[in-house]
Parts: sequence; C-alpha cells; structure tokens
Amino acid sequence: MTVMTAAAIEEFLEEVFPQRAGTIEGVGEHRATMSLAIEDEHLRPGASVSGPTLMGLADVCLYVAILAQIGPEPMAVTSDLHCRFLRRPRGDRDLIANARLLKLGRRLAVGEVQLFSDGEDDPVALVTATYVLPDGD
Repeated sequence: MTVMTAAAIEEFLEEVFPQRAGTIEGVGEHRATMSLAIEDEHLRPGASVSGPTLMGLADVCLYVAILAQIGPEPMAVTSDLHCRFLRRPRGDRDLIANARLLKLGRRLAVGEVQLFSDGEDDPVALVTATYVLPDGD
C-alpha cells in the first residue's frame, strides 16, 4: 500500500529537492514512473542523451518509489548506484523511467530502474541502486 500519492510527492520534492529533474507520471505498490522532456542541456555529442541525465532520472525515480512506500523522508539517501548502458538513448525523444523496489527493509531499500526513449520497446539503460533509510528510532 502506498502512503503518498504522486501529487503529494511532487509537493514534498518541490520543498526539499527543487533542483531534481523529471515529472512523476505515477506511483504504485513498490513502483514509480517518471518522464523527462529532453532538451539540448541533456545531450552529449552525437545527439544522444548523456549518462549523467540517465543516472539522475533513475536516481530520482527510485527515490519517488521509496517515498510512495515510506512517506516524506528527506534523509533517505543513495548509497550505491550502478548503471548499465544498453543502447543509444535518442535525443529527439523524452526519457521514461520505470522504478521497481526489490527490497524495502528497515534500513535499506534496493531497486532497479529501466530507462526508455519514449515510444521504444527496448530499454536504453538499466540502473540498480541502494538507498540508506534513516533510523526511525
């Protein structure tokens, strides 16, 4: 069961993390989907979406999936992130991120994020990451 809606998470992030990129498209049980409208600032030479753009959206999307489950927690932080670049992300398409929590424990959350160029069936990157959750005591 989610404890925060997409709208509530957007409002929370505006307060604590206004510089993040992307738009929340939806949240669900251990899941989140975000999109990012690709602009020139997101491109590397060759009109491909840059690696930092992919990793940044994936990181925020997983954070959103976690917030949907645990509520507003500004101090849940990334402790590990690994990105596998699978194919060229198109610079003329929006970027879509689908996050899924694999483990949500008392101190750690582990998840994966698949990233897609909008309209494409095959992912452009696969990100796995771990978040450290603050001690609730």
